[in-house]
Amino acid sequence: MKILLTGATGFTGRPFANLARIAGHEVVPLQANLTDREALLNEVLAAAPEAVVHLAAISFVGHADDNAFYAINTIGTTNLLAALARLPQAPRRVLLASSANVYGNCEQSPIEESQAPAPVNHYAMSKLAMEHMARTYADRLPLLITRPFNYTGPGQAVNFVIPKLVDHFARRASRVELGNLHVEREYNDVDFVCRTYLQLLQFGTPGETYNVCSGQPYTLQHVIDTLLKITRHAMRVEVNPAFVRANEVHRLCGNPTKLQRLLAQHGSALATPPLTQTLERMLAAASA
Repeated sequence: MKILLTGATGFTGRPFANLARIAGHEVVPLQANLTDREALLNEVLAAAPEAVVHLAAISFVGHADDNAFYAINTIGTTNLLAALARLPQAPRRVLLASSANVYGNCEQSPIEESQAPAPVNHYAMSKLAMEHMARTYADRLPLLITRPFNYTGPGQAVNFVIPKLVDHFARRASRVELGNLHVEREYNDVDFVCRTYLQLLQFGTPGETYNVCSGQPYTLQHVIDTLLKITRHAMRVEVNPAFVRANEVHRLCGNPTKLQRLLAQHGSALATPPLTQTLERMLAAASA
């Protein structure tokens, strides 16, 4: 299958492209800027993909330019779908990576796909706007929307909290400054997310939204304790008020039942590596 991949050089794009090629697929990385509609159209028409995986986005919640979230995540996706709609033959599936951040702070946990979104930051709002906009193409394109919960792995930028911690432990730093230590997140492995995307390209039902999650959250303190146990290095942890977000999502844990049922119908299952294994991979990469 020929897969057009946006964000191919990014944290998720690199391992996804590798896994897709190992599985026998042809991966065509999108080169055009999502804001350049003419270049985008020309490249899409030339590629004539059988499937599309759209990963390109500004994903760091603390990004300095709020307008950029909408320019790339929302309008950029609009430009991509407009180009795909011009193809003589529509792709089999178009996977759009949204985010579990669209759920915001909600009382229900674990969170199901039916939970009403309540975004609390511009990143999440831009992703929700992207979802709503994309549905205007649902009559022309076989869209799948994924809402991945937090994930990490080797190659993630150190401005994200888990790579930051791994970097400090790998360097055996004496101290680290963090924000709220009591937030709870799933910290899934990037390979788990990429393998799930490949499964959804094969089995996903167009028009549906899927949580990509394990249902297993951890506190940041648990991650710190696990890294300490692996490295046997104790480090002073200080809370820097500048790193505490005003609109912090306190607990983000997904319900994977819908995804599990889909895969079970096709004789497949979710493969979720344990957190310790993910952190060991990240430490090895950081030390190298």
